[in-house]
Formats: sequence, C-alpha cells, structure tokens
Amino acid sequence: MSHSDFPGWHGTTIVGVKRDGMVAIAGDGQVSLGQTVIKGTARKVRRLTPGGQDVVVGFAGSTADAFTLLERLETKLEATPGQLARASVELAKDWRTDKYLQKLEAMLIVTDGSELLVITGAGDVLEPEHGIAAIGSGGNFALAAARGLMETDKDAETIARQALTIAADICVYTNGNMTVEVIKND
Repeated sequence: MSHSDFPGWHGTTIVGVKRDGMVAIAGDGQVSLGQTVIKGTARKVRRLTPGGQDVVVGFAGSTADAFTLLERLETKLEATPGQLARASVELAKDWRTDKYLQKLEAMLIVTDGSELLVITGAGDVLEPEHGIAAIGSGGNFALAAARGLMETDKDAETIARQALTIAADICVYTNGNMTVEVIKND
C-alpha cells in the first residue's frame, strides 16, 4: 500500500514503554492528511475503564477506524474482565475475519500495566521485545530512541516522553504536542 493510497497511516507516532512495574504510552497530537497538517492537538492516547479495569490505549491510523476499534476493545474487555491478552486476541480475530472490520486501517498499543501489546488488522497480537512498542510514521524513530534510553536509569514515563520528542524532531508527520498516560502494575 503506498502513501497516497492511505495517507493517514503515516501521520502519527505512538510509543509504549514498560519498566519497573510502570507502563507509559505517549502519542503526538498531529493529524495529517497527506502533506497537510489538519490539527496539532489531537488526543491519540486514551484511558479506558470497562468494568472498572484500567486500560490505556494509543492508536495510529484513521481516527474513525481507531475509535471503532476502541469501542470493540471495550466490549471485549467487559466480556473478559482482567484478561487484556484474551480481549486483544478476540478483537484481532474479529478484525481479521469480519468483512466490515477488515476495512479498518489503524493499529493499537494497549496496556493494563502488566502487559504491553500491539494489535494489528492482520490478526496480530504482539508482545514487543525489550518492553517497548511503537507504531505510526515516527514509530521506528521513537522505538530506536526508547531502546537507547532503556540503558539509562530513567523511568517509563520519562523514556516515552523523550523518545516521542526525538521522533518529533525527525518525522514530519509527528509533532511535540504529546499526550501521555501512565499505568502502574498493582
């Protein structure tokens, strides 16, 4: 799929960092349509509380598609309380097999404070290596920065913030207006 086929896919950066019982997910605020910045203060990281459980989700891709997936994830979490991996797998299965959902073009990073997962429309539920997940146009920049910062004694939130700042300096589809949500493993 080329950039012109789906310009929204390449217009954000989300990074999740898991360290010492804490997970931070940071996302930039830029919404781009092709080469045009439409908005600079979007919230692409959200806290969900289905059935009283605390889950943080970051999304990249089409906003409307991501919101559809967030609603579906909430429903799956309500059906499987306290089982983020199971809810994520159920969402990924539906996403892969449902004709309507197959057309959705987004990716998610999700955490409940103990697990950090990436969910894709290809049916993948991935637990990233090194406790770092990154998606979107600046994802590889943020991933590389976070990997380097893991060599320091910084906490998850600081690493996520600094990695996103570095990505924003490199990727033209990423800005420094970030939203960060932190969740601790109780």
